[in-house]
Amino acid sequence: MEKPEVKYGLPEKVVFCKRCVMSNQRPASTAEFKHTSQSKKVTLRIDEEGVCDACRHAEAKENIDWKSRESELIKLLDKYRRNDGHYDCIVPGSGGKDSAFQSHILKYKYGMHPLTITWPPILYTDYGYQNFKNWIEIGGFDNITFKQNGRVMKLLTKLSIENLLHPFQTFILGQKNLAPKIAAKYGIPLIFYGENEAEYGNPVADNTKSLRDKSYYSMNNIDEIFLGGVSIAELRSKYNIDLSDLRAFLPAESNELEKTNIEVHYLGYYLKWIPQEVYYYAVENTGFKARPFRTQGTYSKYNSIDDKIDDLHYYTTFIKFGIGRTTYDASQEIRNKHLTRDDGKALVKRFDGEFPDKYFKEIMEYLDIKPEIFMELCDKFRSPHLWGKVNGEWKLRHTVNEDGTDDK
Repeated sequence: MEKPEVKYGLPEKVVFCKRCVMSNQRPASTAEFKHTSQSKKVTLRIDEEGVCDACRHAEAKENIDWKSRESELIKLLDKYRRNDGHYDCIVPGSGGKDSAFQSHILKYKYGMHPLTITWPPILYTDYGYQNFKNWIEIGGFDNITFKQNGRVMKLLTKLSIENLLHPFQTFILGQKNLAPKIAAKYGIPLIFYGENEAEYGNPVADNTKSLRDKSYYSMNNIDEIFLGGVSIAELRSKYNIDLSDLRAFLPAESNELEKTNIEVHYLGYYLKWIPQEVYYYAVENTGFKARPFRTQGTYSKYNSIDDKIDDLHYYTTFIKFGIGRTTYDASQEIRNKHLTRDDGKALVKRFDGEFPDKYFKEIMEYLDIKPEIFMELCDKFRSPHLWGKVNGEWKLRHTVNEDGTDDK
């Protein structure tokens, strides 16, 4: 029997972590410049004992001397703290629980002077926008919001769906690249993100990256860069988009970064990061409020709720990688000992892959995509090694509950 095709450079054999509910199909990178078909993805590693890197990281966190780590943080902040009316660090965010926690604790516990910056969502939810306002007004922060060229943002998002089935690709790239540009422009030496990427099993060597590493943040060859699965050259010629209208989505140029030696740090390296406690802190200190209803595709109400397209993004990860939003949420809570693996498996069975219809029609109208075309794209982007049809209905071949079509 011929083996099913494997797309996106994913592992041919589907393996689930024995501690959480995540599989080795999880890509380590959530966004990339090159077209998906041109790039071999790095995926979550599961070791010989059947445990994923993210769970190993959670295990290692229990043996970390967090008082010593906080001392490292204080030493770093003492080096860069300013008292002359200038900003001394940047916290990127939208007013979600993570950015609210980071900025508030840096300012009010450690005496820093953060400038918050925002690459706004494609389509704000009402409650997400209110959280953003509360973050700035109740939390008490200066903020620079970079509102993207609406026409270009809409086109790139549409192309990302059509070519990559990735509604968030250009949003994530713009969000990532904004902070170094603002830091360079204002001469601010520190950028703070929240959770260390190792929390999710992503390969991060240490807690900091220097922007002197030009390959990480700057453009080497613009002709090799793709946005929405389309080359810069084609975007300029076929879609008549000027390079200046694309700059916001692209990395900083080397001469921009040479103005200062900017460092990027993860606050989660220095402080023990527990999402539920971060949520409670944000509620108490910045007026953060959870979604007024359960997020479709999962059981939670407070993770990634500011953009209407967010729910659709997680649905596309379910289509391409067999991993839905519940798998992400439950795996994290299992690692933090707030759920058992059996709890997680039950939640995955109940909610993973639920279609997010609440904002779907509005999103399709905004992007000028016919709903039936979107569903056809979903079928096109399913990897055959993950999906098979049973009586005309798509089913996963392998699941964490071992009830996939090929598990029997």
